[in-house]
Amino acid sequence: MSMRYAVITFPGSNGEHDALMAVELGLGMPVEAVWYKETSLDRFDALLLPGGFSYGDYLRPGAIARFAPIMAAVEEFAASGKPVLGICNGFQVLTEAGLLPGALLRNQSLEFRCAWVHVRTETTRTPWTAPLADGEVLHLPIAHGDGRYFAEPDLLNRLIQKDQVVFRYSTESGERESSVNPNGSVDDIAGVCNSAGNVVGLMPHPERAYDTLIGGDDGLRILSSVLRAGMAAASGA
Repeated sequence: MSMRYAVITFPGSNGEHDALMAVELGLGMPVEAVWYKETSLDRFDALLLPGGFSYGDYLRPGAIARFAPIMAAVEEFAASGKPVLGICNGFQVLTEAGLLPGALLRNQSLEFRCAWVHVRTETTRTPWTAPLADGEVLHLPIAHGDGRYFAEPDLLNRLIQKDQVVFRYSTESGERESSVNPNGSVDDIAGVCNSAGNVVGLMPHPERAYDTLIGGDDGLRILSSVLRAGMAAASGA
């Protein structure tokens, strides 16, 4: 099965090349960079919003990118049920656009964090995690200064009840400890999804973990999930 991926590129994005290479070299799938001024995503099957500093993070990360011309098409793409993945700054853009719940705040340490972390899979109901096992731990890199996920208590409870927490920071063995939460995110949350499950945002970078030569390939477990989910759907599984 072949799927065509799109990688949205805003002024200030710097993770689009990693995303393009991860899909092209890691998955062997067709992929195309889509400039922020475009207005259609009809030719694509899966969408990535990459990391970086869209519009220089002016006002706050993602606050200006949400008004880019391409975002109307992103909203239509998401509403149609197709898979959307926001990575780091892409996650921030999706929360600012209202496509994902909650917000990303300045790291609790007030410092930029660049490191490899472990995240535990909390749900497999999204197309980006469907082939993973509940509780499966992935090793992925982070690089952010505004990655502290925040949700008010009522919203947080709803996210938990509705199975919208996708990843949590954990130890290598899957235990939750405050010492391994790199940014102070509430409830150790590293990624969430919308109510439908097709839109996912996470702060770690799966596109920077697509080959053991660059530190690890656990990112392919996420990026390839939509392929396997699509094949399962096509076969009626």
